[in-house]
Amino acid sequence: MIAQDPIRHCLLAARVEHGSSGFRRSYSDLLGYFDDGKLKSALLCGANVVPVNTSLIARQEFASVLSRSGRRSSSIVGPAAEVLDLWSRLSPTWGSAREVRENQPVLAMHGPSLISLDDEVRYSKLGDLDDLVPACVAMFTEEVGVSPNSGGGASAYRNRVSELVSARRSFVRYLNNELVFKAEVGTVGAEVAQVQGVWVKPECRGQGISAPAMAAVVKYVLADIAPVVSLYVNNFNAPALATYKKVGFEQVDTFATVLF
Repeated sequence: MIAQDPIRHCLLAARVEHGSSGFRRSYSDLLGYFDDGKLKSALLCGANVVPVNTSLIARQEFASVLSRSGRRSSSIVGPAAEVLDLWSRLSPTWGSAREVRENQPVLAMHGPSLISLDDEVRYSKLGDLDDLVPACVAMFTEEVGVSPNSGGGASAYRNRVSELVSARRSFVRYLNNELVFKAEVGTVGAEVAQVQGVWVKPECRGQGISAPAMAAVVKYVLADIAPVVSLYVNNFNAPALATYKKVGFEQVDTFATVLF
């Protein structure tokens, strides 16, 4: 299934390839739908529910299981048609969603950007954490609508950011000792790196920082992490879409997200 569409299924690939940091050995966070003994569809059931190559009948079966177990995830995310159909089957038992984002273009690049890149963008260091963590919190809160620090999660979230920095999956750009841009690679699987958390300091937006900075991130990722760079973005985020188009990203898919 992963090989059929590595960009769409990079999250599953990351979990399978790096099981020690994803699933338990029993793979109890992964549901499978089989036909004649062959795996046809899958469903990730961790913090996020992610449908993978799900057919109509598979979604019916998955929804039946999830309806009985109750909601334990903070979102459903993945291919738009699969997510929205799955949600229509779960909503009677899971209750209302906080928000449904039905159209999130999935973008990708297979080569370097043709625009001038920002040479000041670099890998984050642990010494950047006191600047980086507040920026990550601000970006997460702005994007998702809730703070990752809520419910006593501040320490765990800082640890997650620190892990990304240590793994060389985090990028920053400073201007006069002030952090003005950051981005992370949140998932790597099937030779696809999925960028997330792209953020420009609010006071610096509209000043031409984002495109050259993203071009630099693409260069780093292609050279050091994976041969394909992907991300997904809300269709209503016109400035972000314009930036990614300028850098050279092209739409390859459409995701949807149901937030709780």
